[in-house]
Amino acid sequence: MNRARILSGLVTAGLFVCLSAAGCSPTPVAKVVAEPVAPKAVDPINKLSLPSVTFRDITAESGLSFTHHNGMTGEKLLPETMGSGVAFLDYDNDGDQDLFLVNSCPWPGKGEEKPTQRLYQNDGKGHFKDVTKEAGLDKTYFGMGVAVGDYDNDGDPDLYVTAVGGGHLYRNDGGKFVDVTDASHAKASDGWLTSAAFFDMENDGDLDLFVCSYVAWSPEFDKAQSFNLAGVGRSFGPPNAFRGAFCILLRNDGGKFADVSEEAGIRIRKAELKDPMAKALGVAPCDVDGDGLVDLAVANDTVPNFLFHNLGKGRFEEVGITAGIAFDQAGSPRGAMGTDWGDFRNDNSLGLAVANFANEMIALYVADTPKDMQFSDMAPYYGLGAPTQPPLKFGLFFFDFDLDGRLDLLSANGHLEPDVSKVQASEQYAQSAQLYWNTGRKGREMFALLREREAGEDLFKPVVGRGSTYADIDGDGDLDVVLTVNGGPMRLLRNDGGNANRWIRLNLRGNGSNRDAIGARVVLKSGEITQRRQLFPAKGYLSSVEKALTFGLGKAETADSVEITWPSGKVTKRGPLTAGKAYLIDEADGVK
Repeated sequence: MNRARILSGLVTAGLFVCLSAAGCSPTPVAKVVAEPVAPKAVDPINKLSLPSVTFRDITAESGLSFTHHNGMTGEKLLPETMGSGVAFLDYDNDGDQDLFLVNSCPWPGKGEEKPTQRLYQNDGKGHFKDVTKEAGLDKTYFGMGVAVGDYDNDGDPDLYVTAVGGGHLYRNDGGKFVDVTDASHAKASDGWLTSAAFFDMENDGDLDLFVCSYVAWSPEFDKAQSFNLAGVGRSFGPPNAFRGAFCILLRNDGGKFADVSEEAGIRIRKAELKDPMAKALGVAPCDVDGDGLVDLAVANDTVPNFLFHNLGKGRFEEVGITAGIAFDQAGSPRGAMGTDWGDFRNDNSLGLAVANFANEMIALYVADTPKDMQFSDMAPYYGLGAPTQPPLKFGLFFFDFDLDGRLDLLSANGHLEPDVSKVQASEQYAQSAQLYWNTGRKGREMFALLREREAGEDLFKPVVGRGSTYADIDGDGDLDVVLTVNGGPMRLLRNDGGNANRWIRLNLRGNGSNRDAIGARVVLKSGEITQRRQLFPAKGYLSSVEKALTFGLGKAETADSVEITWPSGKVTKRGPLTAGKAYLIDEADGVK
């Protein structure tokens, strides 16, 4: 999030004036190092049959009434503008997806309100009831993100909520959540925690926890700085005004967690100062090289992104620079927020998408042969260059919204600074989400930016977007979307028409592996198309998606075969499977 360079900057005619947080710098005007720009491509939308899909805002009729409290009182303290996250989970094990929303609160002495975290129960048809208090989640603190995982392998999804001041672990006991943070040694830190992810780093059958830390922050330090927009006044400070903070790795030892960050190689320091390098906002697990061990991509704000290569036996090596995911094409770090992995070409390659700051393109780091762990930023080549550059991007994820068997990309957008339009006319505080349809074509025509006429106007209503998630909320097979809004009401957007194509949903249950089967790799073949997915609900920005895997089949009536490689290493093969159904596949017992 290069606010010192961009938020306080004026971008004109390919030049920018770099303004410090305190005012103008005497540094001469410098040319922006441009990303490679391809010749203008023919608009692929006008030459293709578009999906008949509309995302319709059904927030009010669904019974959802959550408004995020960001604590803003005019002091412009940095955490106020950064939250918050959201997660789909089946907390009551009734087969449908419920919704958890992270909330913040007033600063001490700044208000009497006590807004809480919120849990909504789904009736299976997309209607929600507030069950926060009865579920034991009516807790007030300055929340940020959420991860979902059955850390005790009892069959109930548990919650880990990050916050300014540390993490909170809630054990799910049959639909009632119990705060076991202290008993489980899961607080992780007293600092500012952001995204988190459950994964099994050793394949020992229980879920470990990776937690991102943003910066070393205190209200006293923030208030003492002269963060100003020229001619406007106090602004939110840039991350480069704060020291970094160490990411945290908590190993699960039978339900209690041990901080193994140092010995595991997670604490990355600046070479010259020995200070923490990370300013982490997003994490995406993935077995990149196919060795059966989960690796971790970390999106860092204004410092190099990380790729933690899992070496086994609880050890990781940070290889972001050598793997090619640390910088932009000019060799500079960007303001990275949300991130997700996907085999978007259906050819056993791998792409890492990263949402970046305003006037910075989305990154799409692609490895043709993932086992070599050599990536190149191919965003402009695949149509994700210039269209992605203007907005400030936060929550993004791959998903197949039209069920044609190809992964599309959605980005939730919104600026940090309410007054940004006063210093940069091209930027607005509230911004439209962006939906990129995977056309299946090669090169620059692969991802096409859809607009109101293609996907309906509701999705593109400008908001101060932050977290995002997806799930099939009503059992019709297609994927619906939730966007969170900083300081505003969340939005539930129902997918109308995605199920015009056929689909299969897979619910995986580990038996020997962790019960959630997090980390399982799935290969589904249908006709000439082979799709590959890995089960990791943690993705995007501060958020978590449903655990079920949805595969679009296009017009095919069956999936010819499904092959699952479980975290234990066991392989299960099934098929053919009839379209239009959800299958439960148990590691021990097969299809039910």
